[in-house]
Amino acid sequence: MSSLGHQLATSVLVVGAGGSGLRAAIEVAEAGVAVIAVAKRTADDVHTAVAAPGGSAWAPATVGTGDAWERHAADTLREGRLLADPRTAQVVARYAGQEFHDVGRYGTRLDRRGHGGPDQRRFADHPYRRGAFADEYNGPEVRRALRARAKELGIPVLTGVYVTRLLVDDGTVFGAYGFDLVDGSRYLVHADSVILATGGHTRIWRRASSRRDESSGDAFRLAVEAGARLRDPELVQFHPLGLIGPENAAGMLVSEAARAAGGVLLNNLGERFMARYDAERMELCSRDRVALASYTEIKEGRGTRAGGVWLDLSHLPRETVLTRLPYLHQTLLDVQRLDITRDPVEVAPTARYSMGGVWVRHEDHGTDVNGLFAIGEAASGLHGANRLEENALIELLVHGRIAGRAAAEYSARLTTQQRSPAAVRAAEADVNRLLTADGDQNVRALLRSVRHLMTERAGVARDEAGLTAGLTELAEIEARTAYVGVHIDIGGFQDLAYAYDLRSTVLAARATLECALERRETRGSHHRSDHPDVDSDLTVNLVWSPTTGVRREPVPPIPTDIAELMRDVAGDAASPS
Repeated sequence: MSSLGHQLATSVLVVGAGGSGLRAAIEVAEAGVAVIAVAKRTADDVHTAVAAPGGSAWAPATVGTGDAWERHAADTLREGRLLADPRTAQVVARYAGQEFHDVGRYGTRLDRRGHGGPDQRRFADHPYRRGAFADEYNGPEVRRALRARAKELGIPVLTGVYVTRLLVDDGTVFGAYGFDLVDGSRYLVHADSVILATGGHTRIWRRASSRRDESSGDAFRLAVEAGARLRDPELVQFHPLGLIGPENAAGMLVSEAARAAGGVLLNNLGERFMARYDAERMELCSRDRVALASYTEIKEGRGTRAGGVWLDLSHLPRETVLTRLPYLHQTLLDVQRLDITRDPVEVAPTARYSMGGVWVRHEDHGTDVNGLFAIGEAASGLHGANRLEENALIELLVHGRIAGRAAAEYSARLTTQQRSPAAVRAAEADVNRLLTADGDQNVRALLRSVRHLMTERAGVARDEAGLTAGLTELAEIEARTAYVGVHIDIGGFQDLAYAYDLRSTVLAARATLECALERRETRGSHHRSDHPDVDSDLTVNLVWSPTTGVRREPVPPIPTDIAELMRDVAGDAASPS
């Protein structure tokens, strides 16, 4: 059975058309190299638009004096609890200023002060005002500018295309295979190099900021099946401010600007409970601490009936809320009919950000597979055990530029083009098998089962018994996946996409559980209730593949000048001393 409808060829293929994917594609096109981007969603409906409302950290443009990119790098490493790659942190901090100018060149409209420089605000864990922003619309504004620049350059962006497999021969990638989500027609794209920019794996938890058909770990699966490895998949950031309801808005994040503006967290007794966990910084301490504090309040019976806590802004002047948080105010009026100038909003810890991901080289974001690169939340290296606030957006821009340039140069150096008809036939046969699968196991029910076990066994707090039980439960679900039924209907081929999402979710869950079991310590976002302290022997990255399991890899040393700028944070492995 064959229904190949589209055969394309390009020098560089970008899988994913969010912020990182578009930035990489722009870099390739500006170098005069042919590039195509493919995406599951339409060009105006990407993750960057909904998940990066707060701001972007740019130390070179800081208000006042005393800050520098070296301090930004030091704060990134401090917050990463010594698990971030120091070389990666330095690159992002050093070139953040360049990306600020680049997105300005593309037309990004950031809030500015009278003299034309960026207006910046201080976010939690930044000792300086580094948060350049576009009101509360930072992600959408950057995405708008990137889309405009991509259109200027004539970059083809194929939407509604689901990539099922990367095509690899003798350790070298040569393209990708996929299908159209509406009509099921197949896509075969030959490419000299491929950049993965499809996000992380936060959707494998029941409550996540990602939407239902994204961040299911597809980048992890595509990379691993191609021959790459994962690094630190157990390190996942849970955002403390995810909406509980209604169902269509569950997991939607309340902007960090709410904490920066003076919002307070209350339990069901009306107590401002952060005083118990960080009396000095209160709600402005790191996300991992706030998430754990909220989780503890809920677990110990001081949460709301729906399993959350209250975020209260009602003590602030109404004008302050309407001026500084207009988007949040309007959004909650729309989705909950709630006026945050008068009433608190119910929130709970929500899977927010994959800090681990595909193993990549720091210098070009290349992987173990020749010609394959990974960027954005799909990749690893910058964040370590905890992501410094507002580093995500600037990371995807910096690494998009670096990987785009590296992929273009890799393509230009090739003297021959790798091809393998057998690899193409295998990709085609795999889709055909799933299309004829008529077992009694419902794909979406299995997806929900994985999300339930990950929430219960590997959520905000973890322990040996829960992780071990989770692996047993996951094995049972894996056995059931052999008997799935895939049903195509008038609505299109979404059920086939869910079948591949299930494969990705299972792989990402296994990697996460096995690495979380190995990391018998509490560090940053990784909370082991049975191992509450930092273990210096685990100041390593955990690298995973299905064939080798979990292996420890040393973290590169921190340069002396950066180490001297790092500040101690009580109770954490946050200083090289």
